[in-house]
Amino acid sequence: MGFTLAIVGRPNVGKSTLFNRLVGQKIALVDDQPGVTRDLREGEAKLRNLKFKVVDTAGLEDATQETLQHRMSQLSLTAIKEADACLFVIDARQGVTAADAFYASIVRKSSKVVILVANKVEGRAASDGVYEGFSLGLGEPVSISAEHGLGMEDVHLRLCEIMDLLKPDDISSSQDQFDDTSTSSSLLSEKEIQISIIGRPNSGKSTLINQIAGNQRLLTGPEAGITRDAIPASIYWLGQAFRIFDTAGMRKKAKVQNKLEKLSVSDGIRAIRFSEIIVLVLDVNSPLDSQDLRIAALAEREGRCVIIVINKWDLENKKNSKIVELRQRVVTLLPQLTGVPLVPISGLFGQGVTNLHKQILRAYSIWNIRVSTAKLNSWLIDKLASHPPPTVSGRRIKMRYITQVKSRPPSFVIFTSVPESVPESYKRYLVNGLRKDFGITGVPIRLMLRAGKNPYDDKSKKRRVIS
Repeated sequence: MGFTLAIVGRPNVGKSTLFNRLVGQKIALVDDQPGVTRDLREGEAKLRNLKFKVVDTAGLEDATQETLQHRMSQLSLTAIKEADACLFVIDARQGVTAADAFYASIVRKSSKVVILVANKVEGRAASDGVYEGFSLGLGEPVSISAEHGLGMEDVHLRLCEIMDLLKPDDISSSQDQFDDTSTSSSLLSEKEIQISIIGRPNSGKSTLINQIAGNQRLLTGPEAGITRDAIPASIYWLGQAFRIFDTAGMRKKAKVQNKLEKLSVSDGIRAIRFSEIIVLVLDVNSPLDSQDLRIAALAEREGRCVIIVINKWDLENKKNSKIVELRQRVVTLLPQLTGVPLVPISGLFGQGVTNLHKQILRAYSIWNIRVSTAKLNSWLIDKLASHPPPTVSGRRIKMRYITQVKSRPPSFVIFTSVPESVPESYKRYLVNGLRKDFGITGVPIRLMLRAGKNPYDDKSKKRRVIS
């Protein structure tokens, strides 16, 4: 039976390093400066025969209510209450601090079961800090080095012990509130659609995901650049399972000087490459600048679906003229994504979010489209008759056959006599024809030209010779 384990403690004690160790991947950002983790990050962990969900939390801090640090701490306390057990982490090299003692008392009251972990035990300097851990009243500390993997066997033994302490009714029977699994799991589709929410800082990406999820799972606020990790979330949304990545805001490369921001942007780019649909979020007050175009172009090069969201639409007074202007800019500046959906929403109030769901499913269907070879070749005959390819040195280019070789994105091959001589303008003519005639709008299309005859003619001749 699975359970949920939250990793908690003050900033910079090694919580994210321990998280990465438990999930077996370096997916949480780690840096020497405190406060790197801000949102909750979940992962599937395994220690020998134990499988469980682990949650990395922001460092607990005593801060005034209007600050970002206070909101981070409140999010972490929510995770503690929802988890079946907690790993309370201290830095053995620094020993027990006043902050450790204060937050240990809070965690002890909020969590069902707490395991004290003394991290960074490499070297003799950590011995005193381990012994100081007894003063927290959380039992015997488990000595580990998350960075080097020391003491993980002891963590496994303690987790086995708490499995006996927890009654079956105490253990989370499904995912947490964020997974929104109040609907029977039998209704969920078998495959989650992978989505990345990307855009510039403070465009409202986290607010949008919170609106979709129906809770305040992700940290939001007026400060730009709150999100640092590419935070994944499994959400059941209007009859379909999704895995949605909230990514850090992406500024122009020249403006990204801080090491941590570089790591955050790299994490977001990696999320784009692993996703199927990219939702590009724009602020209605500053829509579609050069950075947005770079992000959309990257998604197109990676072969992903793209949906453009105009957020904070409730603030726009001239809605009709604004949407016309934006559509024209998209057509002009993103010709490689002709027909890309443009969806006005208010992430804060939920306006237009249902339409966004509809456009995502539509784009996903188009991205997976398969067109029969017979239809494609009939289409090619008509296109060649309407607009024949140009001649090369007085000789006509012959295009004999077309077939779709893959979907995701839709990819086609045309067998022609001299593929290297076909001008780019004629390729665009064919691609635009595929979009218009087969409804392949808003997703990348790959069109490749190959030399040779109809390959199926060769196979049919061989069959006739054999027979």
